[in-house]
Amino acid sequence: MSHHDERTFVMVKPDGVQRGLIGEIVSRFEDRGLKLVAGKFVQLDEALAKEHYGEHEDKPFFDGLVEFITSGPVFAMVWEGADATRQVRAMVGETDPAESAPGTIRGDFGLDLGHNVIHASDHEDEGANEREIDLFFDDEELVDYDLDTAAWVYEEEDH
Repeated sequence: MSHHDERTFVMVKPDGVQRGLIGEIVSRFEDRGLKLVAGKFVQLDEALAKEHYGEHEDKPFFDGLVEFITSGPVFAMVWEGADATRQVRAMVGETDPAESAPGTIRGDFGLDLGHNVIHASDHEDEGANEREIDLFFDDEELVDYDLDTAAWVYEEEDH
């Protein structure tokens, strides 16, 4: 992983999986030039769901979140690239799809706050990425490799 690269956690939620949007979502990040370093198709159990949404435990919508995220399989991923967390969040759009700009994932595929298709680590939450990546992936599941297209995505660095 080069020094300007960052890893970020992304998950296609059960509604995105059921609607057949995994490929479209993966394509958008690939098209942007980001590098997929891990992916896992998984059915979350209640324990993992509660840990994932731990920050919201005291909120009234917590049980609904847990129920929804465990209602079907999800596709968890780790993407790598320059400023990846912020870039992915910008591509994902606002939490409420109704407020998300067309062209963003939620703006293109969502209308409802509860069914917003995708989860991405928050760039404003220090440590969110690491916490969420560790929750879903073991170190050996994160693949370190060179993406041949990187030379065409990034300007060469001065050494």
